[in-house]
Amino acid sequence: GYLVLYPEQLEDMWHVYNLISVGDQLKATTIRRVQTESATGSVESHRVRTTLTIAVENIDFDSQAGILRIKGRNIVENKYVKLNAYHTIDLEFADLHWGRHKGLANLCLVTQNMTIVRQRIEQAIPRKRRGSVTNHEKGLQKFYEQVMQAIIRHVNFDIVKVIILASPGFTKDQLFEYIYAEAVKNDDKVLLENKSKFLLIHCSSGHKHALQEVLQDPVVQNQLADTKYAQEMTTLDKFFKMLNDDPDRAFYGWNHVSKAEERGAVGTLMLSDELFRSADIQTRRKYIRLVENVRSHGGKVLVFSSMHVSGEQLNQLGGVASILNFPLPDIEDEDEEEGDGGGDNNAQEVNAN
Repeated sequence: GYLVLYPEQLEDMWHVYNLISVGDQLKATTIRRVQTESATGSVESHRVRTTLTIAVENIDFDSQAGILRIKGRNIVENKYVKLNAYHTIDLEFADLHWGRHKGLANLCLVTQNMTIVRQRIEQAIPRKRRGSVTNHEKGLQKFYEQVMQAIIRHVNFDIVKVIILASPGFTKDQLFEYIYAEAVKNDDKVLLENKSKFLLIHCSSGHKHALQEVLQDPVVQNQLADTKYAQEMTTLDKFFKMLNDDPDRAFYGWNHVSKAEERGAVGTLMLSDELFRSADIQTRRKYIRLVENVRSHGGKVLVFSSMHVSGEQLNQLGGVASILNFPLPDIEDEDEEEGDGGGDNNAQEVNAN
């Protein structure tokens, strides 16, 4: 078998480093210096881009630059490299798309009930070259222009409470400076009057999944404190923290949560709206009863939208989770006694990062 790897953020190069082993075959685009002899006998040396497949013999990882340096012998015929000749391939996160960076942005509208991707923007940006950055700067300006136009086209400033610009590094800051330099130049009153609504936050990438870490930022949560979505994110964060620090007060999955409810222990119940849309009537009824019982005991119930990142996370836990008012360590002991007959028991181990 084989894997095609496409890193989305710098840390992914660490995972690539752990996936590739000595003896594997690696196929990648690389640069090779070749020599050619003219009819007059003169020899010229130049660099060519080619695709090689090597049998991996040595792997080095530069964690600061995010570069994998992999050495091995060429095992597939190539017009520039002889069979069994050694070659070193540098795999670099920033060297995607034939020597270009990829400018990527997702313009998302976060409503009370869903996260809507209004526009996805991708723009190839030439890398900086020694002695010249003109093409790189032009590529950046074009990317920033596309993002700004998407904001103007899709954002209703009369309704939207805050506009979050999030990115790794300084991209968000440069984008913000570009937007308002253009706003001043074009006398764009809408942008100028709403400058205070922009909030700049760090995140790991421009992909939609990074929205989760953006909305967990304390500054963002403070801005959106009175929204349903912010309450969902805050409660889910509290659940994961409880799962790490005091696991006898945090349970997920029907089996554990229903047992906790029977003892009146559920302080906060989190449910995915997908459970109420189940095609199975009995499934819908049992979760409705669960909600009613928790509320009758004075518990709080939050129904998460599966169209939000928070709802997607909850669905990975089976769609139901709870924070208890007091610990119930014996629930897991009961599972051990019941053995395999316990039904849809859930392991109490989850990645809380």
